[in-house]
Amino acid sequence: MKRAIYPGTFDPITLGHTDIIKRACKIFDEIIVAVAINREKKPMFDFEKRIELVKKATKEFKKVKVVGFEGLLVDLSDKLEANTIIRGLRAVSDFEYELQMGYANASLKKDLDTIYLMPSLNYAFISSSIVRAILTHDGDVGHLVPSAILNDLKA
Repeated sequence: MKRAIYPGTFDPITLGHTDIIKRACKIFDEIIVAVAINREKKPMFDFEKRIELVKKATKEFKKVKVVGFEGLLVDLSDKLEANTIIRGLRAVSDFEYELQMGYANASLKKDLDTIYLMPSLNYAFISSSIVRAILTHDGDVGHLVPSAILNDLKA
């Protein structure tokens, strides 16, 4: 079975994320969306809520499993028996950070590969931080997030 991990804080999950997941499902037998605690960031939504939102947003994807995790991604990959990481790239600014992370993970686990997917052009500008900024000002994010979680975000 070809299994891959798509890690992130998903604060909140966006249409850009689900676009990457949809495309990854064409490549892999199973995609494990791994929601990170990530104490360095100060998330708008707590850990349990982010997991719940990702589950709602990915319910239609039969190949997707959602887990929460804390710690090193390489340890999670061992636990889940997945040697491929999926990361999304929107812009050149993403590339430098993601390249460093990919090399760092490979230095910890030689057989861990990272695959970079670009979102479809119409989702390339979407980020969780943009969604959070709009939510903070009571703006409409319906065109940026999966409809399955829209009511949760408005609450």
